[in-house]
Amino acid sequence: MMSQRSTVEQIRARFDADVERFSKRETGQTALMDAVLALDLIADAALAVTPNATDILDIGCGAGNFSLALLERLPNRNVTLNDLSEPMLTRASERVSAATTGSVLIARIDIREWETGDGAFDIIVAGSVLHHLRTDSEWEAVFAKLFAALRPGGSLWVSDLVESSHPGVQAQMWDRYGSYLAGLNGEAYRDKVFAYIAKEDTPRPLWYQLDLLRRVGFAQVEILHKNAVSAAFGGVKAVF
Repeated sequence: MMSQRSTVEQIRARFDADVERFSKRETGQTALMDAVLALDLIADAALAVTPNATDILDIGCGAGNFSLALLERLPNRNVTLNDLSEPMLTRASERVSAATTGSVLIARIDIREWETGDGAFDIIVAGSVLHHLRTDSEWEAVFAKLFAALRPGGSLWVSDLVESSHPGVQAQMWDRYGSYLAGLNGEAYRDKVFAYIAKEDTPRPLWYQLDLLRRVGFAQVEILHKNAVSAAFGGVKAVF
């Protein structure tokens, strides 16, 4: 039942206690298959699509790994860091400030509640955060908000947990995911990840999200990678 899902405060508390793991590129998103590959694919795609970007928004930034990957390719840009967790934002701000001469701003707020402003950013990245959205109306409102927040020619890039549309395929992909988690850190780790996904997350199929990107106005959508229940993809706003 949706009412039994974790509250925002419970999700925040879990991430408050896990800053050290998220501060390492190799361990920050190990629960997502091919997480480091997805990070590099997204950073490279952002460079290819939006090479003259000046302003970056990192939603659910954690300890700042996506921002740092972007700054390696697009040095000294302005970065806005968004997250629910104050300890995560503190660590991300420290790391990102050391990597850019541009401004570093912090927004500690739920993306569903934040008025991001129109046309404020050239690149938006969302790493393992949108799966916390609940209802279809929330998904559509947030995607529309991110589209509006981009300047013409800007791009949105997502790395996240996704479902499959067919129950049989979903079961197959979930088995593969379970084998990955157990192989990574054992069956107890697999069960722990499965438990908090069941409690916290409401992912949507990749095709649902690609269709939604188009529906809110993105002129082009791109699939960078998909492996079982993990995907990296994005959308590009038209240049008017």
